[in-house]
Amino acid sequence: MPPRFQNYIGGTWQDAAGGAVFEDVNPARTSDVIGYFPKSGAADVDRAVQAAREALPAWSRRPAPSRGEILRRIGDLLTERKDAIAFEMTREMGKPHFETRGDVQEAIDTAYYAASETRRLFGHTVPSELPNKFNMSIRRPIGVCGIITAWNFPVAVPTWKIFPALAAGNTVVFKPSEDAPHSGMLLVQVLIDAGVPAGVVNLVQGAGDAGAALVEHPGVDAISFTGSTETGSRIGETCGRLHKRFSLEMGGKNPMIVMEDADLHLALEGVLWGAYGTTGQRCTATSRLIIHEDVHDVFVEMIRERAEALRLGYGNDEGVDMGPLINQDALDKVTRYVQIGKEEGATLLFGGTRATGDGLDEGFFFKPTLFTDVKPGMRIEQEEIFGPVLSVIKVRSYEEAVAVANGVRYGLSSSIYTRDVARAFQAMHDIEAGITYVNGPTIGAEAHMPFGGVKQTGNGHREGGWEVFDFYTETKTVYVDYSGKLQKAQIDNT
Repeated sequence: MPPRFQNYIGGTWQDAAGGAVFEDVNPARTSDVIGYFPKSGAADVDRAVQAAREALPAWSRRPAPSRGEILRRIGDLLTERKDAIAFEMTREMGKPHFETRGDVQEAIDTAYYAASETRRLFGHTVPSELPNKFNMSIRRPIGVCGIITAWNFPVAVPTWKIFPALAAGNTVVFKPSEDAPHSGMLLVQVLIDAGVPAGVVNLVQGAGDAGAALVEHPGVDAISFTGSTETGSRIGETCGRLHKRFSLEMGGKNPMIVMEDADLHLALEGVLWGAYGTTGQRCTATSRLIIHEDVHDVFVEMIRERAEALRLGYGNDEGVDMGPLINQDALDKVTRYVQIGKEEGATLLFGGTRATGDGLDEGFFFKPTLFTDVKPGMRIEQEEIFGPVLSVIKVRSYEEAVAVANGVRYGLSSSIYTRDVARAFQAMHDIEAGITYVNGPTIGAEAHMPFGGVKQTGNGHREGGWEVFDFYTETKTVYVDYSGKLQKAQIDNT
């Protein structure tokens, strides 16, 4: 029988209050049942929040560098377990083993970076307008943080949120995606083994009901969410009504511009990785390829030759380039968008169907797909598909390329391939996105850099780097008057 897993609340492993479970299967081989996980509800969330609140005073008073030592041990343990965690991650969510190893490595980098930042939680000291008075600001933790994450980076993205939250002195209730519960559990086990005290991190498995209960719980002070724009919008409405701090990392429709002077072989490697890596299931995936007309035909043919040779399969097998979509709903969605593209008048150059045969029949595999003759405004050019579908738009100039790139509601990542230094620097300013790569694909965030988008991709906060600590801390202003008398600031003493 497949194993049965539990929530982790207040330092103990527990079943869901109602006893219900859900099944977690391998999307490449659906007969492979990974296990059964608690189908948690409001009662489980309430227990987890109470445990986090009880643990908060001691954890927040612990010296920040001491918290950092635990984060450093987490990085060490993740390093030791990288291959084992990556194997189980691939089994659970499908991307090839070389990608899941990178996912764990990003978590390792984030652990060490967050550990170092515990010695750099800077405030400010500034002059007072009055004599014998000292002014400063300090950082304080927010409190209990609810962490809700997607399945496609089931170790890396939770660490972007959990590690800085812990470094800043907050406690956490973590709800992984129901499509990657095992990866979330393996991450929490590392935290436990590294010495995170009971109640400081709590794991609640489940689906939307558990997530909604976490967002709505009055004992939760902040929510950090990664997922769809539609769900994020509802979370934002709820958090606004309840006066919670919230960070939303949502969808993307990311453009890659290839100018007439680009290194086409370099751009080819970039677009293959950006469009078909993780089977296109990244918020930063390259889903729109904007090509100058002078190189359009030759570059499209270069893509066809390489993309059709990509090997699909179970990601823990040798030589696999691309894994499955995550589930049947995802397969149905991608299939539906291919039909929409054809109905809109775009040309399906290759792919466009489910991949079968050669051991693929049991999984949710979809062929690498490319549309040409895509026009701005088409649904396949505007809407996030979250699959291995690339839309090609031909343009006549740099100005037209930027206008197309900016003509969507999202603004997460972007890239431009050009040898013109002046044009590259102009693109950094012109493209409406939180991230711009020059001569690199739209994917490949680094742990010590801010990550996030504009427009309907996010709400202004950033994951990663130094900026994430602004989200997980409150600024407290402190005045020390050592004059021995009442001094009245902001009073006209002239």
